[in-house]
Amino acid sequence: MPVFFLPPDDIVPPDVTVTGALLTHIHASLRTRPGDRLLVSDGKGTRYSIEITECSSRLAKGRILDTLREPSRTAPRVILGQALLKGEKMDWVLQKATELGADTIVPLVTRRSVVRPQASRLHNQQARWNRITLEAAQQSERWTAPTVNLPLEWTEFIGRFDDCAYKLLPAERETAGGIGEVSIGKDPEACIVLAIGPEGGWAPEEVQEAARRGFVTVSLGSRILRAETAAIAALSVVQSRIGELGRND
Repeated sequence: MPVFFLPPDDIVPPDVTVTGALLTHIHASLRTRPGDRLLVSDGKGTRYSIEITECSSRLAKGRILDTLREPSRTAPRVILGQALLKGEKMDWVLQKATELGADTIVPLVTRRSVVRPQASRLHNQQARWNRITLEAAQQSERWTAPTVNLPLEWTEFIGRFDDCAYKLLPAERETAGGIGEVSIGKDPEACIVLAIGPEGGWAPEEVQEAARRGFVTVSLGSRILRAETAAIAALSVVQSRIGELGRND
């Protein structure tokens, strides 16, 4: 059953109120009627099974039948740093990274980035990115949606996560160990940073800067992947290795 995220203020046990874009979706698209059941989330780790008691184009209300809590974390948090990409490629990475379980996504401004953030549009762009991840989190039935940060310059990004136990930098044409071979633990209190470069790849000085801050350069294999493909491939391997992909327990 799809999970719909609601603002916490709209959930006041034993009742739930649905307005805005979600109301339009459940009323016009899903044809929801009184008596139907939905699963809603406060986006903070609590889900509610509700029965719709009222539904019109102006307002929907539901009665809470059951409350579910997010299971305890069993793997490290994953922070994806993604160099800004052109057109819809960035949107695609945000969506798929959400489906694959990234906890935080940080857009990056790198030396070879073609896309540069415009100060006047930053907050609107961030709001749009967070809408994309919210919709993807609902579709993939996540307990919470990842946060998309404001873009960071590369040097600022690599200095922000000194406390993370694992910091990986996939780079093309590297002779370093494969991402499937580097040591990664499963401590749920730890975090993993995964940094993905732009269409033109990392500049040599960026790789050197990252190494000085504890990043480990890794290979994704002999094939040269597009930036958006590299992000999903690397995240899939990492999530599989820490037990968040490929099994249900």
